Amino acid sequence: MGTLVRITVESQSPARAQEAIQRAFRRIHELDMKLSNYQPDSEANHFDPAHVSAAMRPPWELSQRLTRETHGAFDPTRIALFDLWRAARLRKQMPTAAGIAAARKAPSGHRLDLGGIAKGYAADEARRVMHEAGESRVLVAVSGDLVAGDPPPRQSAWRIALEPIGQTIALRRAGVSTSGDTEQFLEANGQRYSHIVDPSTGLGLTNGVVASVVARTGMLADALATIVCLLGVREGTRLARRYGAQVYSR
Repeated sequence: MGTLVRITVESQSPARAQEAIQRAFRRIHELDMKLSNYQPDSEANHFDPAHVSAAMRPPWELSQRLTRETHGAFDPTRIALFDLWRAARLRKQMPTAAGIAAARKAPSGHRLDLGGIAKGYAADEARRVMHEAGESRVLVAVSGDLVAGDPPPRQSAWRIALEPIGQTIALRRAGVSTSGDTEQFLEANGQRYSHIVDPSTGLGLTNGVVASVVARTGMLADALATIVCLLGVREGTRLARRYGAQVYSR
């Protein structure tokens, strides 16, 4: 998925923990091969909504629901726009107005960009595999997405520093995701354009919002953090609260 994964486990059995970690990474690899645009033969790159695999179904169904609820602001099918801005960041050059217009009009086709939801889902699945292998005291980090199981011994929760927000939170059997323009962005014309693209304008966000969302799953936290950036703190928080999520922002 174009990022790094770290699994932390507190265990009384190093051998069992090692086996559990290996199983978790195998599961992440399976999801990477299905959901990642970095894999040419992935299901995301050859998507058929009439034949959705078991691995794809949870993020696809949640994405569809959130696309409706955000009136298209969160939409993984707008891949022509996402590809355009990914290339622009690599070149460090602003896309042309004509290129943006063409990308906005491009049909969605049979490709998805699940960058706003798949990492949280992968973290959820890694935690699930670890738990089924007998290791519940686990913290899975997939880039800016973290999913916590039970806390370490004699602690009530995992302590998580949300560095871009400047806060520390307690996390237990839940997920947290941070989104914004702190790491991935393009600077052009005296402006910082986030890697999060607004389909309504065709531009990377310039509102400067950085949001961390705590939700019952990493997949939900991942998507909602992106949505808070897209909709703005007030409207995004309103939607997040309907899912029982908590928002931290700056």
